[in-house]
Amino acid sequence: MAMPKSIARLHEAGDAWLAGCSPHPTVVRMTWEKEELAPIATGTRWLAAETRLLPAMRALNRKCHGPVLCDTETDAAWWLMPATAADALSGIQEVRVRRAGWTLRCPPTGWQLEGRFWMNRPDGSGLLTDPAALVAALGHAGK
Repeated sequence: MAMPKSIARLHEAGDAWLAGCSPHPTVVRMTWEKEELAPIATGTRWLAAETRLLPAMRALNRKCHGPVLCDTETDAAWWLMPATAADALSGIQEVRVRRAGWTLRCPPTGWQLEGRFWMNRPDGSGLLTDPAALVAALGHAGK
């Protein structure tokens, strides 16, 4: 079932940015049109910091901002972080850093597919999650 055009326009900037993170943005868009998750590899624009869903929800409540993709079926959440954030997250047991070349299967920003949805949507600005804010929101500030 296609998303109504009026709702789709609300999320166009985020969709354009997210599709542009792939070397093949047209393929991403075609995949979404078929109502499937699009594979977008981590790399030069961002990496994915994986946590469980409940800690991700708590971190958002503690004012940790930036795009967060959630999967209710696998109890996982992926924070889109700057590509240079891996060192800042090392040693945080609750976080698994998905480095360059790892594929994140993404729905468009405005709707859910296969149990995945954007708890905090990309807005098209390129804003990513600050790794220090995520560490603090997970309760590891100063550690």
